[in-house]
Formats: sequence, structure tokens, C-alpha cells
Amino acid sequence: MKVDKPYRLSYTAKAKKIVSQMSLEEKVHLMSGKVSMEQMLDDFKVRHYNWIPYPAGGNDHLGVPELKFVDGPRGVVSGNSTCFPVAMARGASFEPALEQRIGHAIGKEVRAQGGNFFGGVCINLPYNPGWGRSQEVYGEDSFHLGAMGSSLVKGVQGENVIACVKHYAFNSMECARFTVSVTADKRTEREVFLSHFKDCVDAGAGSIMSAYNMYHGTHCGHHDYLLNQVLKEEWDFDGMVISDFAWGVKDTVEAANGGMDVEMCHTKFFGDKLVEAVRNGQVSEEKIDKAALRIVRTLLAFTEADQKTYGKELIACKEHIALALEAAEKAMTLMKNDHHVLPFSKTETKRIAVIGQLGNIGNIGDHGSSRVFPPYIVTPLEGIKRLLPNAEVIFDNGDDLGQAKNLAKSADAVVFVVGYDHDDEGESVTNEDADFKEGGDRKHGLGLHSKDIDLIKTVGPVNHNSVAVLIGGNMIMIDEWKQSVSSILMAYYPGMEGGTAIAKTLFGDVNPGGKLPFVVPTSESHLPKVDWDATEIKYDYYHGYAKLDKEGHAPSLPYGFGLSYTEFALSNASFKVVDDQIIATCEVENTGKVTGDEVVQMYVGFSNSKIDRPVKVLRGFERVTLKPGQKEKVEIACPIEKIKWFNPATNAWELEKIAYDVCIGNSSAEKDLLKGSISL
Repeated sequence: MKVDKPYRLSYTAKAKKIVSQMSLEEKVHLMSGKVSMEQMLDDFKVRHYNWIPYPAGGNDHLGVPELKFVDGPRGVVSGNSTCFPVAMARGASFEPALEQRIGHAIGKEVRAQGGNFFGGVCINLPYNPGWGRSQEVYGEDSFHLGAMGSSLVKGVQGENVIACVKHYAFNSMECARFTVSVTADKRTEREVFLSHFKDCVDAGAGSIMSAYNMYHGTHCGHHDYLLNQVLKEEWDFDGMVISDFAWGVKDTVEAANGGMDVEMCHTKFFGDKLVEAVRNGQVSEEKIDKAALRIVRTLLAFTEADQKTYGKELIACKEHIALALEAAEKAMTLMKNDHHVLPFSKTETKRIAVIGQLGNIGNIGDHGSSRVFPPYIVTPLEGIKRLLPNAEVIFDNGDDLGQAKNLAKSADAVVFVVGYDHDDEGESVTNEDADFKEGGDRKHGLGLHSKDIDLIKTVGPVNHNSVAVLIGGNMIMIDEWKQSVSSILMAYYPGMEGGTAIAKTLFGDVNPGGKLPFVVPTSESHLPKVDWDATEIKYDYYHGYAKLDKEGHAPSLPYGFGLSYTEFALSNASFKVVDDQIIATCEVENTGKVTGDEVVQMYVGFSNSKIDRPVKVLRGFERVTLKPGQKEKVEIACPIEKIKWFNPATNAWELEKIAYDVCIGNSSAEKDLLKGSISL
């Protein structure tokens, strides 16, 4: 049974009948998390956060099940589950169908762990790549975020698990997330920061989680404009809104009136305080009834959609681990490959040096709420040793540059593993109730640590058969050291089978086909400046590749870029309008010698616009696999709705009647695009 919106709304009458039989206290109980602050913090310290699904609400005698929350998004946080690559890596695959399959696997494991609610569809837009939690999202582009997030929603809910989309909205800072107030003009709000949330609502998401930060001075968990006016009224969202955990609600009356349906994961401001607020007239009981209806309707629709049993054998099963490996392989992004150094030869490479502290650790991402605890993790060193059991594989942590240099000279191939771990970036909790110091935003900058840079610049030139494997959750600057190494492979945080995927890619069992879901600038100054400790910040309209395009800065590597071990030729582009869609078509041919994947990308430009608009924006993509000599026609469609602009004067989306630039190619760089136009 597909739990889509019409199906959910078919439960309205039943839900209303149940709610009508409830006392005020019972209705408010539905809106209340059941996990104490002490238990949640103890879980972090003793076993691990969300070890079991966290319950909220429920009513046994009226047949309303509890909400049973399981976090994400790199897999199921509860228990010991499959650890997929982080969302940023999956974004690099540019394959929504793969993300939907991952959603199905996650949904199965949520249910096998006893949950019915997945709080792991994270689609916040990284205004600056230094945001510590940007590893949890798919990239810098709103359209791409919406497409990938919608696919995860569909997959998770395909197993009748409620998918929760977070953190609504403007949550793009970590260290100051509890105190910062974000402002933005109306066009920036709608076109840049909210549109991907609407995509996920339109895809049928059953829940939305509010953000910790404030927007225009009001906490997002209390925000009448965001939660009531935009989400519930304008977008016609029928599901339930939950708060971000523990500190997402700051005031009983403001939150209840502002559109909050469930305080998670414990009850501090709802419960008895909310009952009292209704009794004294500060919150109407009608407001409580509406929240209760949303909660009951959503829970009933999902829990009654099937009677399947999801056994524990599904958790970290062979099929799901194979899917995690496939995702890691498809994420691998080849950023540089001078003289076709990669792939290394399996037969001729007898002595391999793996250099850098990250080469021998299981590095799967941050240690915050998204941390998954898989049954095992394959490190890069282990992956190479397993793939080449007869080769001599030597590890050196890189602390002694002279020693590393001598090792590199004697090796047939050198693999530097450098980048970040959970101490460098990730979720950070720092307030009156908790004090976890690791993670946070990248306050040290957007490049490698100086130690890694010194390592590559000192040791890299002594052996041209070399690669730098980058580990991290978002863009890493490369210009300072890229000439000192022959090839660069972005591996992101590649999940429990990451070491296997890295090894298979380096030695040619996998042909990298990932594309950068962010632009790599030559200078951090080309990106929006962010004070990570700010109490107030304005988000401007331009960021990422759109900002570089607009300001005329050539990037080090463009958005959507990724090399391959083969070559592709794109030709015979055509552009047309059919019904309510813009359609771009081209032929893609594998002109090289090995099978490979290409990601064909469609961009729409606005050179004829009378208003301030980007040079171009991504509006479609398609990943294809081609054998040597194979040619395929690729067609990408973009709804005309997606090229409208939001007019603040009319408070509406409007379509300019102009000629639009339409491009199709394999990155956002002008030289990689075939160009045309359409008129509307």
C-alpha cells in the first residue's frame, strides 16, 4: 500500500472520531515526547544516542500507536545498522533512483529496529561549505537537494515508515545554531532556501522537523509564518511538525500557536504546561485538536498500511551492505588524473605506500545524532590489502616527513589519505544541558590541515605514481597543493564499505563516475563570508557556483565536475518546450576503452531577464552507464514551474515571457556545455 497524500487524507474521518473521544490531557499527550533529557544524554555517554527508537504520544485504549523515532541520514542510528556513505557522497552520485533504493533499505531497518518514523531526510542548504553538518545533506544546489531528498522520502515511505524532512529552515550553521537569527529577503527565502523543502512536501513527506535557529528573530519551532502560513496553508502539508530535539521549543504558548505539533524528544514546554495554557485561554483547544488530528491521521495511515513483519535479519544484511558499497563506489569523484596515473595497475604495483593518519581509521562521519554504528568498517588500508593480498602494503601516519619521503621513493604507488574526521566537522552540542566539544563548523578554514598540506607538498613530488584521497563532508580547497600530486580522488565519508570502494576505484575495478555536488573555488573569498559564532546573519541570494558565475570568478573545479577512466563525447543537442516542460536532449558516446558512467546535466540561464537572476541554474540531471563505443540519447525534462521567480511585490511565483538559455553537458563550466535557447 502506498501511503501517499490521498491515502493519508482518507483517514481524516477516523482520526477526527478518535480525537473527539479524547480528553484535553490525552490530546496533549499525543504532542509529547517520552524520553527524558537525562536518558538522551546518558545514551550519548553510555551506549549511544537513539540506541532504541525514541517514543512519543500514543493512546493504547483508542488504538493510536506511538511515534517511534529513529534518526539518520547515513543509515539507521538505532542498534548496529548498515552505515551508508553520508548524504553528501550520495549526492555526488547524482542518481535519485539509487537514493530511493537506499531509502527502502533504511525503511526496512527502521522497522526491523522497532521504529515507524525516520528523522533523517536532511536537506538544509549549505550557505558556506564550512557548515559542520553539511555532510548530512546532498550538496549546495537547491534543485539537486530537492530531487535527492524527495527520492529518499519515497524510498523510506515505500516501507510505510514516516519520513521526516529537516531542519526547517535556514539551518546552515552549527556552532551558533541555538542562538543565531537568520534574515533573508523574500526571493532568497523562497527561491534558494525553501524550494527544496516544498519538493519533499510535494513528494509526500509525512513529517517536518523545525530548526533550532531563529528566522527574522522568531524561533523556527514557534514560527507562525514558516509552519502555519507557508507549510500548512500555502503548501497544503497534511502531516505533522516535530521539534528538533530538546531545545527546539522555547515557549509553550508560542510553539503551540506557531504550528508545532510534537515536542521531541522529551516534554518540557508541552504536557502539563500546554494543558494549563489551554485552560487559561492562551492556546485554543481547536489548535490542539488540529495538531492531534495531524498526528493521529499520519500514524494510523502508515501503521495500518501493511501488516508485514520486518525481522532483525534485515539489519545490516548482505543486500544492504552491498548497496552501501554500490553507493560508495558511485560517489567516488575523480578531481585530477594527470597522465592517466589512475587506475594503478594491479599486476605491476607490488609495493604500495598508504600515507596519512586517516588511512588506517574507520572514518564514516561525525559523532553527533547522525552517527551510525555498523557491525564493522573497512578502512582504506584494509581495502587495499584485501584487494591486493599478494602486494606489500605499508602504512605510515605521515608524522615523520623524512620517513614518509623515503617510503614513497621506494613504492610503486603512493596513496595519501587526508582530510577531516569527526573532530574537524559535524554536529556539536554546547548549551546549558550538554557539552560535547567535538565537531562543529570548520573554523580552521576550508582547506586541508597544514600538516596534510606539508605532507603532500614534501612527499608527493618524489613519486609521480601518486594519489591524494580526500575524506570530508563538503568542499575541500586544493589549489595550494594540487601540483604536488598526480591525481586526486574525493571519497567523502564513504560508509562502512568505504575502504573497499576506495581500493576498487584506485585499482580500476570501479570506474569513478561521481560528480562534485559543490563548486571548488580558488579562494575562500569567492564564497559567502560567515561568522560561525554570529548571533545575527543575513543570507544573501547568491552562494556556491551561482555566486562565482555571477561575479565572474573562475573556479578551481566547477559544480558537477568529475573525471573518468574513459572519455565521453556529447553531441547533437536540441531544446524544446512540450506542454509544461522544457526538454533538453543530446547524444552521449563513450569514446574510450572501458565502461563508465556519465552524469548529463541541464542548466537554464537568464541572460534576457529584466530582473537580477543567476547566470544559470541546474534544472535536471541523468546518470547513464555506457560501454566502450556505445552511444545513447539522453533526454532531460524540467517543469516550467521550476524556472519561475518569486515576486515579492505580488507574493507569488511568476514566469518571465523571455527567451531562456538552455544548456546540456557534463559540468557547470561553459566549456563543458552545449548551448541553445527556448522562448516562453
